[in-house]
Amino acid sequence: MENVLRPLIVLGGSVVLTLLIGWATDRLLRKADERQTETPLWGLLRRGRVPYQLVLCAALLRGSYHEADLLREHQVAVGRSLTLVLIGSTAWLIVRIAAAVVDTSYTRYARVHRDPARVRRVRTQVSLITRVVAAVVGVVAVAAMLLTFPAMRAAGASLLASAGILGIVAGVAAQSTLSNMFAGFQIAFGDMVRLGDTVVVDGEWGTVDEITLTFLSVRTWDERRITMPVSYFTSKPFENWSRGGAQMTGIVFWHLDHSAPMEAMREKLRDLLRECPAWDGRACDLSVTDATPSTMEVRALVTAKDADDVWKVRVYVREGMIRWLAEQHPYALPRVNTADASLPPGVEATRRFQDGAPRRAHETPRTAGRP
Repeated sequence: MENVLRPLIVLGGSVVLTLLIGWATDRLLRKADERQTETPLWGLLRRGRVPYQLVLCAALLRGSYHEADLLREHQVAVGRSLTLVLIGSTAWLIVRIAAAVVDTSYTRYARVHRDPARVRRVRTQVSLITRVVAAVVGVVAVAAMLLTFPAMRAAGASLLASAGILGIVAGVAAQSTLSNMFAGFQIAFGDMVRLGDTVVVDGEWGTVDEITLTFLSVRTWDERRITMPVSYFTSKPFENWSRGGAQMTGIVFWHLDHSAPMEAMREKLRDLLRECPAWDGRACDLSVTDATPSTMEVRALVTAKDADDVWKVRVYVREGMIRWLAEQHPYALPRVNTADASLPPGVEATRRFQDGAPRRAHETPRTAGRP
């Protein structure tokens, strides 16, 4: 009877104690979250309930397994398995706690500072710090798991002895990866590009959607994703429309007839901008910037608070002006003239002579061409 009750008491007690401690901790975190609503730390820490309970259960089972007197011939394997679970769950819990602390710091910073550029910069740095912490904790956890095996501990001395050669070989083999990693740190802490920035890369306009240690993802206006190595942004020029403020000036071009009413178009431009909610009211202008034998180029300058709004203003003004010209001033739109051009008098007489016209002024068409 003792052989049956002992394992049940040890195993069942470990599980029940784990559930009780986990429930009590969750209750405390929930009350702290309700009491201190200005910080999301306690609510974020509650996301670590699963790894926290795994740590408790693995620790309790690892400490009391010998008392259970169960599977004596497999005690080493079971003990090592519990140790591996304990190491893995501990690393998982550390990553969750670090992420909660970093996210809380970012939230407090975003509440205090209203500058969108600075907030995006800190957000980029926070995301990379979280990834670095997760990577370091993961490497340490894997190393700790490997050291639980006696064969790996014996091989540690030989690995340390050849660490110099391995470091050189790894550095040469992973040169591209290491350069991308250092470029990722340079982007994060050098404030070159941030999450949410509007950029133009290789002629593609989009928004920075994700930044990691090795690659950067740009979401284009048509919802495509352009993934590029971060080393590209440290070695080649690119346009960042969010640097130095998000305000932008947009340009709208029309090719119109020379008779287009410029003053009326200026008044219409101001009317269209007053009706457009995306216009920020800073500036507007309309002028003729070029002329050809058949048309003239008219340019309008409009302003908006960011790249998205300046696009809306441009398309709204372009469409509204063309509709107004087609309805009120159709002669101002470009057209192809198929009528005969009026020639100078001398050129016209020569043309008539070549076509069989009278040679002398007193000759009539009836007698023209007779001897």
